[in-house]
Amino acid sequence: MQQTKVLTLVAAPGRPVLDDMVCAKLHALMLGAGARIVSQDWLNPRFALDIVLETRNAGRLRKDLAPDLAALQLDHALQAPEGRRKRLLVADMESTIIGQEMLDVLAARAGLGDRIAAITARAMRGELNFEGSLKERVAMLAGLPLSLLEDVAAQMTLNRGAKVLVQTMRQNGAYCALVTGGFANFAEPIRALSGFHEAVANRLSTDGERLTGKVEAPIIGPAGKKTTLTRLLRERNLKASDALAVGDGANDIDMIKKAGLGVGYRPKDVLRKAADACLERADLSALLYFQGYSLDEFRS
Repeated sequence: MQQTKVLTLVAAPGRPVLDDMVCAKLHALMLGAGARIVSQDWLNPRFALDIVLETRNAGRLRKDLAPDLAALQLDHALQAPEGRRKRLLVADMESTIIGQEMLDVLAARAGLGDRIAAITARAMRGELNFEGSLKERVAMLAGLPLSLLEDVAAQMTLNRGAKVLVQTMRQNGAYCALVTGGFANFAEPIRALSGFHEAVANRLSTDGERLTGKVEAPIIGPAGKKTTLTRLLRERNLKASDALAVGDGANDIDMIKKAGLGVGYRPKDVLRKAADACLERADLSALLYFQGYSLDEFRS
C-alpha cells in the first residue's frame, strides 16, 4: 500500500548545495528507489527543501537514500505530512544546545580535566551507567569554591540555531523545556538566554561556599529525561506524536525514542541508531525545517 511521506533535505550553513543539478540527481535516486514524487516546496532556496512523495516502504526508502544524501552533504528527515509542527520541544543541553560539556570544563579548571573527560566520553557512548559515572565525577570536585562555577558558566556558548529554534517554536505556541543531566548552575542561565520555558537539571550539593562532592536526589539521567517528557505531555494534554526531542548521547535515547520526532544532534553512534533523524552537518534551525517552517517564519 502506498504511503505519503515528506522528505526534508537540509544543507549545512554556508553550503548551498541544493542546486538544480543536485535536485535532478535526488529525483532520479528517489525514482530508482521506487518512490513517486508528488510535489516539492522550497523552505529556503538552495538550503532546505520539502519533497512530498509516495512509497510502499518508507523504512527501506530511508535506508536506501541515506548513503547518497550523506555523500551530497545533506541532512534529512522522512515523515508523515500530518502533525509535523510539534507542540512540545524537549532538548538536551550539553553538546546539543550549548557546545560544551560543563562538568568537563569545570574539571579542566580544577586540574582534573583528562580524568573526568574520559569518564564523560564513555558515559555518553553508553559504556558506563550514567548515574554512577556522574556521582564518580562529582566526587572528584569536592571542595571547589562556588565562585568557580560562576566563572566557567561565562564560557558557555549556544550552538548555532539554538535560539531561533526555541524562539520560533515558542512564538508558534509550543512549550519548550531544557532537560539535562548537567547542573542547574549552568542550565538556568541557558534557559533564560535561549528562551526555554523551564529547565530540568541536577543540583550540586554545597555547604554554602564549596561543593561537597555529591549530587542531590533525584538524579536526572536517561529515566529522568523520559519521565520529564512524559510529565510534560500529560500536563499539556499532548500525545507523544506532538513532541520533538533532541540530544547527542546515550542518556538521551529513551526520550528520543518516546517523542514523535526524535533527533540526534552530532550524535554518538549509539544514539544515531535510535534517532528518527540526525543533524550531522546542519545547525539546530534544521529542526524547524523538519517541521515544515520556511525561513521567513523564523524568529529570534
